[in-house]
Formats: sequence, structure tokens, C-alpha cells
Amino acid sequence: MGRMIKDGIKGASAAESTARHIEELIVEGALRPGEPLLPEREMAVRLNVSRPTLRQGMKMLEDKGLLVADTNGSRVVAPLGTSFTDPLIDLLSSGEAVTGDYLELRTTLERMAATLAATRANDVDRAILREAMERIDSAHGEADAGDEAEADVDLHLAVYEASHNLVLLHIMRALSGMLRKGIFHNREKLYARPEVRDVLRDQHRAIYEAIMARDPDAAGRCAEAHMSYTQRVIAEIAAADARLEISLRRIEGGGIASRAGKPRG
Repeated sequence: MGRMIKDGIKGASAAESTARHIEELIVEGALRPGEPLLPEREMAVRLNVSRPTLRQGMKMLEDKGLLVADTNGSRVVAPLGTSFTDPLIDLLSSGEAVTGDYLELRTTLERMAATLAATRANDVDRAILREAMERIDSAHGEADAGDEAEADVDLHLAVYEASHNLVLLHIMRALSGMLRKGIFHNREKLYARPEVRDVLRDQHRAIYEAIMARDPDAAGRCAEAHMSYTQRVIAEIAAADARLEISLRRIEGGGIASRAGKPRG
């Protein structure tokens, strides 16, 4: 929740001002989707408001769907912008052709995010980026594909945050939520290939180093090259899977032929 608000929250209504302050924290990304809030007593002290005022403010946010209660009754930030929930997304995710469109969009947005991050990242952002890159290196060294894949997403999220473009941040958080769930393509298959993991690690480091060097042109180029490579490998994996399925159907006669004891040919 950040530092204590020295003079308290004032305005037309203390409860409305409290709600508005928390809304601003959600919009700027300081409060993340699914993140639990402090206990009521401690949060009231941090915000320098009374507990009844805080309850009224949080009730306003609950009515808006911005806060929800978890299984323990504590308040958490609603899962906002973590995915696109329209049923159309399920239809799109089942179409192979859409994967290319998704990655094409990601390429454009990743380049934009990296370029902005190289220009706008502050010391706090750079520390978060450094931690994410260290996690990738550690997981890569231990050949832990699962952890490396998760650290991959976290590095990209750190880049979006460092871009300091709020619309871009929330769009990319939603896309990252879909990526973690395996919508549009299977990350596990991507990271199952050691040679691919080596390239991805090197590409992530190139993006990271360009941002840390405050070189927006290099950061943008590295991000675009990374997404182009990812798109190519995913297409190769999909093609190999399709060939395997055809081979299996040939062996099994498509599941409807009676071939027991009969020679092939």
C-alpha cells in the first residue's frame, strides 16, 4: 500500500476519497489483480482514516467490482484485466490461424514496451528487471523449464511496467494472463527444447541489457527479433505435431479400419 498518507484522505467525502485513492493504485498498477490488501486496522492507519470510513470506501469498490472477498473474508483486488473473458476468446484460441495473429500483435506491443522502458525505466524498475533476469539465468542453469517459463513472463511484465504506459500495461497483463494459461500456444512445448531455451535466454538478456543501457532502438529491435523467433518456432512445433497426428492416423486407419493381422501396403 506504500507509505502512510501523512495528512489523511480528505475531499467531498472521506469514504469517496479513500475509494478514489485505492482506485488510482489499481489503475497505475501499484495494486495488482488478485493481490490481498492489508488487514483493515493496518490499512486504516496507512491511509490515515477511521476504520468506518475505510469500510465505506471499500464497500464502494466492492459494488464496482474492483474488490472482492477471498475465502478468509479478507479483501483482495478483483482479477481485473488478467484475461479477456468474452466467449469469443475460447473460439479464437481453438483456431490455429489465430496464434499467428496473436503473436503478430505481441510483436508490435513488445517492441513498443521495450522501447519505452529503455527511455522511462527508473531505478526501481531497473531493480525489478534485474531480479527477473537473474531468475531466468538461475532457472536456465538448473535446467528447470517450468521456472524459466514463469520467469520469462515475469520479465516481460517488468518491461511493461517499466514502459510507464498504463493502457499498454493493462493490455499486456491480460495477454500475459492468457499466456500463463496456455491460450493460443503451449509454452511447455516451447521450453521443452533445450536449444530453443538457449536462444530464448540469450534474447531475453539482449532485451534486458538494451533497456539497462537506455538504448531504445536496440531494445525495440531485440524485442521484435525475440517475438519473430518465438513465432517461427511455435509454427515449427505446430507443423511437427500435425505431421505426427497424420502418421498416427495412418497406423490406426483413422480409428475406423479393421486392420488386425493384416499387412500394410
